Amino acid sequence: MQQDVSILIEQLKAGDYSALARIISLVENEHPSAAEILLSLRFNQNIPIIGITGPPGAGKSTLVNALAEEFSKEGKRVAILAIDPSSPFNKGSLLGDRIRMNAQFNDPNIYIRSVASRGALGGLSEKTIEITDVIRAAPFDIILIETVGVGQSEIDIIGLADQTIVVLVPESGDEIQHVKSGLMEIADIYVINKADRDGADIFASKLERMLKMKHLDIPVLKVIADRSVGVQNLLQLMESHSSFPNKVLKLNLLAEKAWRLIQRKRMKDIDKMALKQLLEEQSKNSFFNLYRFINEYD
Repeated sequence: MQQDVSILIEQLKAGDYSALARIISLVENEHPSAAEILLSLRFNQNIPIIGITGPPGAGKSTLVNALAEEFSKEGKRVAILAIDPSSPFNKGSLLGDRIRMNAQFNDPNIYIRSVASRGALGGLSEKTIEITDVIRAAPFDIILIETVGVGQSEIDIIGLADQTIVVLVPESGDEIQHVKSGLMEIADIYVINKADRDGADIFASKLERMLKMKHLDIPVLKVIADRSVGVQNLLQLMESHSSFPNKVLKLNLLAEKAWRLIQRKRMKDIDKMALKQLLEEQSKNSFFNLYRFINEYD
């Protein structure tokens, strides 16, 4: 297997999409060779990661599509990592959104990978960090990550992306809800998609006023992603507002990623079913105390 891993890594560094797909599968499925692969890779930390997030139905996939096309026209190699909601039955990915990306599958400058969230909260898959680093070991110029539609706590993208774009639509409703959901704090750029719909101007103006009231200097841009209207303006805005490669931000992101990986590593040996059985036994004791149980658990 050592020889196979070495060959795969060399193919990955040469830009072989088949090798990339295989390595991602090995890492995602926790194959015995995954740890060896991750320890052997050299990651290019200078490849920017752009997170695209927002509520379901906002047109995230369409916007990712449009951005990837523009980057490809510039001769840039783009990796798209799309986090899809999982089936509640088999934890597999529901790939409906990927149908909209059919036009990109034949573009040699664009690599698309769908990853099932597998029930993870936060809008990302629990393997997103490792998969993103695998992609950073390949010769790409930019990585676009599309999250599952976010809700009140699903904002993990801030711990991974160098720049986060929050996509909304005129029908998104009372913008106060976006403050409650935490989106207000994670956005680097707000995109109002489907801006040809009624109420787009009013919604954008209200959002801009709210940002000013909170002393947040976050730009708001209107686009029509399915017609690529305003996408060039967005690219210019992304460039002008990019904090990459801000050393403080990079260190914060690195610390966040390390914390999550260490947390997962330390939790890996905890058998949830065994924990449940132990709790069932001990909770019968009238003196049972959950916090004492946790302190004594080994």
